[in-house]
Amino acid sequence: MDIDVLGAPRVTENGMPIVPPTPESRHVLAVLAAHPDRVVPVTVLAAELAHSAPPGHTHAALQAGVRRLRERFAEVLGPDSVRTPESVLSERPGGYFLDSGGGRSDLHEFEREAGAGYRAMSRGNHEQAARRLRRALGLWTGPALDGIPAGTWLGGRIAALDASRVSVLGQWVEAELALGRGRELRRELALLISSQGARERPDGTYLAALRRAEARAGSGPWFDAPQPAA
Repeated sequence: MDIDVLGAPRVTENGMPIVPPTPESRHVLAVLAAHPDRVVPVTVLAAELAHSAPPGHTHAALQAGVRRLRERFAEVLGPDSVRTPESVLSERPGGYFLDSGGGRSDLHEFEREAGAGYRAMSRGNHEQAARRLRRALGLWTGPALDGIPAGTWLGGRIAALDASRVSVLGQWVEAELALGRGRELRRELALLISSQGARERPDGTYLAALRRAEARAGSGPWFDAPQPAA
């Protein structure tokens, strides 16, 4: 199973996308995908559905969402698969478990590339740090779990992911400036933002991280300052 959450959520099994048929099942899949290979408590999943399910019916909505998702998994697994809908999306004591089967996760890739970048920065290897941190940022295609009406738990998860991206961005900027790539950085930043959708624009946090990095690196501004008239 491949899982993408750094943008619009996408889950594929055997190369086939799992398209949840209802808003509730889509929400359930997004919450599980945000925490793959770990038990997500029933209380968390039910609370996430509270905004759309009638009062007192959140657990019924959760069970219906799980049933719909298993139906979709059954369609793509095929009769010869050793995985079953019930093993892919299993009920565990106190919660539900989405088994990725060791597949690709953009979140895990982001954490791996970011970790390698941080370690390279600590060694003073700015070239490797810039390369690995840029890879980490390039995994994002938009806001985390874009399009999902997040409840309290999922909203916290999204906020934590965004904070991680801002941290990686700041480290990448420092690495690029340490290599004397101020002008290239501006172009790369513009490319990075444009590739991640119209909603992704450098906000105050991004610009603050860039300016802090410039100050520490002793670099000039990332934009071209107006030149005085001759």
